[in-house]
Amino acid sequence: MNNIWKNIKKFPLFIIGVFIGFFLTTIKPFFKLLKNKKKKILIPIIITTTFLVIYNILRLMLAIQ
Repeated sequence: MNNIWKNIKKFPLFIIGVFIGFFLTTIKPFFKLLKNKKKKILIPIIITTTFLVIYNILRLMLAIQ
């Protein structure tokens, strides 16, 4: 019975580790773009485009005008 509670206590740490790993894996390509001076302009463009697309999708889904 003691092993069950030890495993339950470890579960939140596992979930936090999964989320951190996901975000680090997702953000890593952006750091590679920062090394090249010509490609530094791409990061704000990608972020702006992403937010605009998400905003428009949500606006259309929720029928907000």
